[in-house]
Amino acid sequence: MNNAGTSGGPVIVAKDLRKRYDDIQAVDGVSFEVYRGEVFGMLGPNGAGKTTTVEILEGMRDPDSGVALIDGIDVTREPMRVKKIIGVQLQANAFFDRLTLSELLKLFGTLYGHSVSSQDLLDRVDLGERGKSQFKTLSGGQKQRFSIAAALVNEPAVMFLDEPSSGLDPQARRNMWELIKGLQADGTTVMLTTHYMEEAEELCDRVAIVDSGRIVALDTPLALVDGLLETGFRNERPTREATLEDVFISMTGRALRDE
Repeated sequence: MNNAGTSGGPVIVAKDLRKRYDDIQAVDGVSFEVYRGEVFGMLGPNGAGKTTTVEILEGMRDPDSGVALIDGIDVTREPMRVKKIIGVQLQANAFFDRLTLSELLKLFGTLYGHSVSSQDLLDRVDLGERGKSQFKTLSGGQKQRFSIAAALVNEPAVMFLDEPSSGLDPQARRNMWELIKGLQADGTTVMLTTHYMEEAEELCDRVAIVDSGRIVALDTPLALVDGLLETGFRNERPTREATLEDVFISMTGRALRDE
């Protein structure tokens, strides 16, 4: 986790966001700010409202009320301006199977009006030798990394990642963590959702815990843990200096198994 880049002003601002679907209040007065260069995580059980909140910030859904700003731009009023400065991790079904990875990146660059170096983008996500491959031939980890490369074609100020390491093996997951740390080191603000608490502790400068459409806690991972301990909470499970995943990595190595 790198706090060095979080000294700027807020680049994401959510003010009292609300969204209702029939009798379900999916987002219920959510407010927070994300600072420039920060990695900010949204955690919560399924149906908590975190995905809807992120989709509002991306301009994918309109809120019933409230304000969402990206770099000072109102998302609801100027969604196209916002889309030009954000990167969104696309799902697998967003890519044309018959195009090569290089062709796909050039296509996305054209859509944004950018002249992109597909090789540079592929190198950045450790896919430099797969430029002539088709997306459908990639492993799960390669597909996840390529989705990030595609989201970088417009050199976004803010990157939105939805469970970026979901379904990946330990080597691929840790490689994804290093990629996200690299994005932050390059000055990109990253907002991610995850179900992996270890991932949130490793990557996030701050996290918001969401439940029933509301933020129930927001702070650094360390401060949230310390706050729980101050209530008298004691972990009854034995704690160790290493985990089973550490054993797995030690036995099988850190190298990616993409083939």
